[in-house]
Amino acid sequence: MKMKIIGVLLFAGLVIVLAACGEKSQEDVVADLQEKAEKMDGYKAKAEMNMNTGKEQQTFQIDIWHKKEDMYRVGLSNKSDEKGNQIILKNEDGVFVLTPALNKSFKFQSEWPQNSSQPYLYQSLVQDIEKDKEAEFEITDAHYVFKTKTNYQSNNNLPYQEIYLDKKSLQPVQVKVLDKDKNALVEVSFSNFDSKASFQEDDFSMKKNMGGEEAKETAAVNEEEALTVFYPSYMAGAELKEKKETSTDTGERVILTFEGEKNFTLVQEKANAQTTMANPKEAEGEIVNLGFTVGAMTDNSMEWTHNGVDFMLASEELTKEELIEVAKSVQSKEVK
Repeated sequence: MKMKIIGVLLFAGLVIVLAACGEKSQEDVVADLQEKAEKMDGYKAKAEMNMNTGKEQQTFQIDIWHKKEDMYRVGLSNKSDEKGNQIILKNEDGVFVLTPALNKSFKFQSEWPQNSSQPYLYQSLVQDIEKDKEAEFEITDAHYVFKTKTNYQSNNNLPYQEIYLDKKSLQPVQVKVLDKDKNALVEVSFSNFDSKASFQEDDFSMKKNMGGEEAKETAAVNEEEALTVFYPSYMAGAELKEKKETSTDTGERVILTFEGEKNFTLVQEKANAQTTMANPKEAEGEIVNLGFTVGAMTDNSMEWTHNGVDFMLASEELTKEELIEVAKSVQSKEVK
């Protein structure tokens, strides 16, 4: 009888050991991810990104292309502002943010995407997993789940993320970016990931991605539209002191001056499309996703385009995080 019990226990122990051997360890998965990222010549992916970082949830459709070594094309489209659809482009000439419908472009002196977490880029996700030696690891029926720290240099309000990877392919399935209370403020869901994608020679060229005809159509529409003035709902302890309206060669410009605990100025004017391919405007700062558009931020200013309006926020006193918060809140047509 004792021999039977011992035999049963040994068999049960063997089953447990074999079952454990069937699952990879965290170290094994990280090594596999590194190998996959290194061997991959490029990929094309589609995803949906929901952002709850402002007053209202914003939804973007994202079209992601990457070609080894360092070529990226990220198309961001938002149904609520189709003429503001943008492309983040990295090629041998630099890093650009393009607004094709307006024929506008910013050129950045930037290390993007290596200098910050990017929840829709595979290389960035793998990099964040590799760097966080305290990352949590979980295995579900279908996914490997990593819980890691993020690296958002200009925004400390999103310190964590959960990365869901398909167990068979190691391809990204979902990414949740969390605030300090572990609430998901950004969610990226991948609907397609082609790790054997092919590209044409000019797929990452500025000329091909800027197009041309849409800009002329948008210019005609903008000429008929009056400038709608927007105000921030978050003012960092300041109040509206002065509203000044001026005329420029391209139309009306409004300058809002805010004074209080921290002073700042908000300038806005109608976004007029360029009729010819202009040289991109140089931007020394960072690429920042405001939730409804992508902006260009320096130490003391932020520029962006939304709903046919160009905005420029400037302050010697606001921190980078406060610049972002004020910019995100500029969606109100009346002073709050």
